[in-house]
Amino acid sequence: MAELVAVIASTHHPFYYRASTATGADRPPFADEWVRKVMAFRETLTRANPDVLVMVGSDHFHQLWLDNMPQFLVGKAPFYDANWYNEEREFGLPRMTCQGEEDLSAHLLRGGLDLGFDLAFSNELRIDHSITCPIITLRPQNDLPIVPVYTNIFAPPLPQPKRFVQLGQAIRELIESWPDDRRVAVIGTGHLSLELGGPRQFGPHGPDPEFDRRAVEWISTGDLEGCLSEVTLDSLWNPGNATHGFMDFMLMMGVAGEGRKADYTDTYDLFHTMEAYFTWYPDGGGRA
Repeated sequence: MAELVAVIASTHHPFYYRASTATGADRPPFADEWVRKVMAFRETLTRANPDVLVMVGSDHFHQLWLDNMPQFLVGKAPFYDANWYNEEREFGLPRMTCQGEEDLSAHLLRGGLDLGFDLAFSNELRIDHSITCPIITLRPQNDLPIVPVYTNIFAPPLPQPKRFVQLGQAIRELIESWPDDRRVAVIGTGHLSLELGGPRQFGPHGPDPEFDRRAVEWISTGDLEGCLSEVTLDSLWNPGNATHGFMDFMLMMGVAGEGRKADYTDTYDLFHTMEAYFTWYPDGGGRA
């Protein structure tokens, strides 16, 4: 059977690539420290020596729109093109092609249906920065096959937070039952407090530092019970109009397990948002 060797959760700031590659007067003052933190975070995946990556993210109205919005979707293509034209223009993101892992995609789909998740799928999925940015930060050589899993965090009606947790638990169960001897890492990206296009978008810090503090505590300590007792679809509007992306972090807590403390935690305050990085090693060691 396959081995789950790492569970990784992070934010997916689209400006990292441009900031980290800029030189001279174009290089922002916060870039060097940001790169240092990302390099340390990258090592947590490298140590796990994975063969396959399951990538959890959310489409930013690029491929999925209000005419057809699945709640949870699994990509099952042999390859995935990225990024989208506006991401290239606005963020300087490169064009990429990621290899797919069709057998694991099929296993997650069949098993997910049998566990009560009516998962959508796509054989022609073009992925965006919610998946490519963590590849850029964690595996820039882009040499491992992936299975994209998209969640709906933008277009109400949304699944309840507990459903994200349940899907995370199911993903772990299905990976560990995959009849393959490869090493699998699950990487999911979400948000802490976040405001897009609203009055709190560009402040001296993220729109709700207290929520960020609580969120990092829930994730780093594996406090799923405490998190679920406070986080609702309605409450997530208060820290910022895009904070529902936090439910993707809750999904990753489901993969990691109730009460499972993160083996690695780091944050970086980028004045308008709090970047956050978490890694769990299911075997406790993170060694190949």
